[in-house]
Amino acid sequence: MELFVADFWHWLILAVVLVIVEILAPTFFALWMAIAAFITGVVLYLFPSMPWEYQVFIFAVLSVASIVAWRSYYTKNPIITDEPLLNRRGEQYVGRVITLKEPIIDGQGKVQVDDSTWKIEGEDCPVGTKIKVVSINNVIFQVEMV
Repeated sequence: MELFVADFWHWLILAVVLVIVEILAPTFFALWMAIAAFITGVVLYLFPSMPWEYQVFIFAVLSVASIVAWRSYYTKNPIITDEPLLNRRGEQYVGRVITLKEPIIDGQGKVQVDDSTWKIEGEDCPVGTKIKVVSINNVIFQVEMV
Protein backbone atom coordinates (compact mmCIF):
# COMPACT_ATOMS: atom_id res chain seq x y z
CA MET A 1 0.00 0.00 0.00
CA GLU A 2 1.35 3.42 -0.95
CA LEU A 3 1.45 6.13 1.67
CA PHE A 4 1.11 8.96 -0.81
CA VAL A 5 -0.98 8.90 -3.97
CA ALA A 6 -0.90 11.92 -6.28
CA ASP A 7 -3.06 12.35 -9.32
CA PHE A 8 -2.24 14.78 -12.10
CA TRP A 9 -4.81 17.25 -10.81
CA HIS A 10 -2.96 17.49 -7.48
CA TRP A 11 -0.02 18.94 -9.38
CA LEU A 12 -2.29 21.29 -11.31
CA ILE A 13 -3.82 22.53 -8.04
CA LEU A 14 -0.30 23.05 -6.67
CA ALA A 15 0.52 25.06 -9.81
CA VAL A 16 -2.53 27.27 -9.28
CA VAL A 17 -1.69 27.76 -5.60
CA LEU A 18 1.87 28.75 -6.52
CA VAL A 19 0.59 31.24 -9.10
CA ILE A 20 -1.67 32.75 -6.42
CA VAL A 21 1.32 32.97 -4.07
CA GLU A 22 3.24 34.72 -6.84
CA ILE A 23 0.42 37.21 -7.34
CA LEU A 24 0.15 37.96 -3.61
CA ALA A 25 3.91 38.10 -2.96
CA PRO A 26 5.57 38.99 -6.27
CA THR A 27 8.98 37.41 -5.85
CA PHE A 28 9.18 35.96 -9.37
CA PHE A 29 10.24 32.73 -7.71
CA ALA A 30 6.99 30.84 -7.17
CA LEU A 31 6.11 31.30 -10.85
CA TRP A 32 8.87 28.95 -11.95
CA MET A 33 7.84 26.37 -9.37
CA ALA A 34 4.25 26.69 -10.63
CA ILE A 35 5.45 25.95 -14.15
CA ALA A 36 7.34 22.91 -12.85
CA ALA A 37 4.22 21.69 -11.01
CA PHE A 38 2.13 22.15 -14.17
CA ILE A 39 4.62 20.21 -16.31
CA THR A 40 4.78 17.47 -13.66
CA GLY A 41 0.98 17.25 -13.79
CA VAL A 42 1.04 16.96 -17.58
CA VAL A 43 3.69 14.24 -17.42
CA LEU A 44 1.63 12.36 -14.82
CA TYR A 45 -1.46 12.70 -17.03
CA LEU A 46 0.49 11.10 -19.90
CA PHE A 47 2.00 8.39 -17.64
CA PRO A 48 -0.60 7.79 -14.88
CA SER A 49 1.22 4.85 -13.27
CA MET A 50 4.32 6.91 -12.39
CA PRO A 51 5.40 6.41 -8.75
CA TRP A 52 5.20 9.47 -6.48
CA GLU A 53 8.99 9.45 -5.96
CA TYR A 54 9.52 10.10 -9.68
CA GLN A 55 6.89 12.82 -9.60
CA VAL A 56 8.65 14.65 -6.79
CA PHE A 57 11.98 14.16 -8.53
CA ILE A 58 10.63 15.62 -11.80
CA PHE A 59 9.11 18.56 -9.90
CA ALA A 60 12.36 19.24 -8.02
CA VAL A 61 14.55 19.03 -11.11
CA LEU A 62 12.22 21.22 -13.17
CA SER A 63 11.93 23.77 -10.34
CA VAL A 64 15.67 24.12 -9.94
CA ALA A 65 16.33 24.08 -13.69
CA SER A 66 13.70 26.72 -14.45
CA ILE A 67 14.88 29.03 -11.64
CA VAL A 68 18.53 28.68 -12.68
CA ALA A 69 17.64 29.23 -16.35
CA TRP A 70 15.64 32.36 -15.51
CA ARG A 71 18.40 33.81 -13.29
CA SER A 72 20.95 33.16 -16.01
CA TYR A 73 18.77 34.77 -18.66
CA TYR A 74 17.91 37.75 -16.45
CA THR A 75 21.55 38.52 -15.57
CA LYS A 76 22.46 38.51 -19.27
CA ASN A 77 19.36 40.49 -20.34
CA PRO A 78 18.35 42.91 -17.57
CA ILE A 79 15.15 44.89 -17.89
CA ILE A 80 15.89 48.30 -19.37
CA THR A 81 13.81 51.15 -17.98
CA ASP A 82 13.67 54.90 -18.47
CA GLU A 83 13.43 55.31 -14.65
CA PRO A 84 16.18 53.06 -13.22
CA LEU A 85 16.15 54.79 -9.79
CA LEU A 86 12.37 54.83 -9.39
CA ASN A 87 12.24 52.58 -6.31
CA ARG A 88 15.63 53.68 -4.97
CA ARG A 89 14.69 57.08 -3.66
CA GLY A 90 17.93 57.85 -1.81
CA GLU A 91 20.06 57.18 -4.90
CA GLN A 92 18.06 59.81 -6.79
CA TYR A 93 19.72 62.48 -4.63
CA VAL A 94 23.34 61.49 -5.37
CA GLY A 95 25.06 64.45 -7.04
CA ARG A 96 22.58 66.98 -5.70
CA VAL A 97 23.88 70.16 -4.02
CA ILE A 98 22.07 71.20 -0.84
CA THR A 99 22.45 74.19 1.50
CA LEU A 100 22.71 73.23 5.17
CA LYS A 101 20.04 74.59 7.51
CA GLU A 102 21.58 72.73 10.47
CA PRO A 103 25.32 72.31 11.06
CA ILE A 104 27.20 69.04 10.72
CA ILE A 105 28.67 68.36 14.16
CA ASP A 106 31.05 65.47 14.90
CA GLY A 107 30.58 64.24 11.34
CA GLN A 108 26.81 63.84 11.58
CA GLY A 109 23.79 65.99 10.90
CA LYS A 110 20.43 66.24 9.21
CA VAL A 111 19.31 67.87 6.03
CA GLN A 112 15.88 68.67 4.59
CA VAL A 113 15.59 67.53 0.98
CA ASP A 114 12.25 68.14 -0.72
CA ASP A 115 9.69 66.72 1.71
CA SER A 116 12.02 64.43 3.71
CA THR A 117 14.64 64.74 6.40
CA TRP A 118 17.79 62.67 5.85
CA LYS A 119 20.73 61.89 8.11
CA ILE A 120 24.06 62.95 6.69
CA GLU A 121 27.68 62.14 7.41
CA GLY A 122 30.61 64.26 6.36
CA GLU A 123 33.09 66.90 7.39
CA ASP A 124 31.93 69.34 10.11
CA CYS A 125 30.29 72.36 8.45
CA PRO A 126 28.40 75.45 9.68
CA VAL A 127 24.87 76.44 8.68
CA GLY A 128 24.65 77.82 5.13
CA THR A 129 27.42 75.63 3.70
CA LYS A 130 26.72 74.07 0.34
CA ILE A 131 27.24 70.32 0.37
CA LYS A 132 27.02 67.68 -2.32
CA VAL A 133 25.57 64.20 -1.82
CA VAL A 134 28.29 61.82 -3.06
CA SER A 135 26.77 58.48 -2.04
CA ILE A 136 24.22 56.82 0.19
CA ASN A 137 24.88 54.15 2.80
CA ASN A 138 21.55 52.54 3.72
CA VAL A 139 19.57 55.72 4.56
CA ILE A 140 22.48 58.01 5.41
CA PHE A 141 23.84 60.46 2.83
CA GLN A 142 27.60 60.70 2.54
CA VAL A 143 28.34 64.36 1.76
CA GLU A 144 31.24 66.65 0.97
CA MET A 145 31.60 70.43 0.85
CA VAL A 146 31.28 72.06 -2.55
